[in-house]
Amino acid sequence: QVQLVESGGGLVQAGGSLRLSCAASGGIFSINAMAWYRQAPGKEREFVAAIRSGDTTNYADSVKGRFTISKDNGKNTVALQMNSLKPEDTAVYYCNALLIPLATMTLKNYWGQGTQVTVSS
Repeated sequence: QVQLVESGGGLVQAGGSLRLSCAASGGIFSINAMAWYRQAPGKEREFVAAIRSGDTTNYADSVKGRFTISKDNGKNTVALQMNSLKPEDTAVYYCNALLIPLATMTLKNYWGQGTQVTVSS
């Protein structure tokens, strides 16, 4: 069973930093891409950042220059370094992975359970 487990959320003051981590486990053949999304109360889930197998990255305009996504291929982990946090960054952050599990050898999308990030003003 493939699982994505996030960690690193919490409460921080505006201007502060947090680092989120996500570990993928459970019989993985390969990972095409990993990403972070977020969902604020009363809003739809939105894209934050992604990193692909060639280490290419892209970011939502709202986080460019403040957030950095990185991955450790050997450990199947992805991290999101969040600097200069703003109250509007408050949301549940979800890890996402597009990968091929050993069990099916078929490309599939997976989600983590989410981690809360709260930025106080």
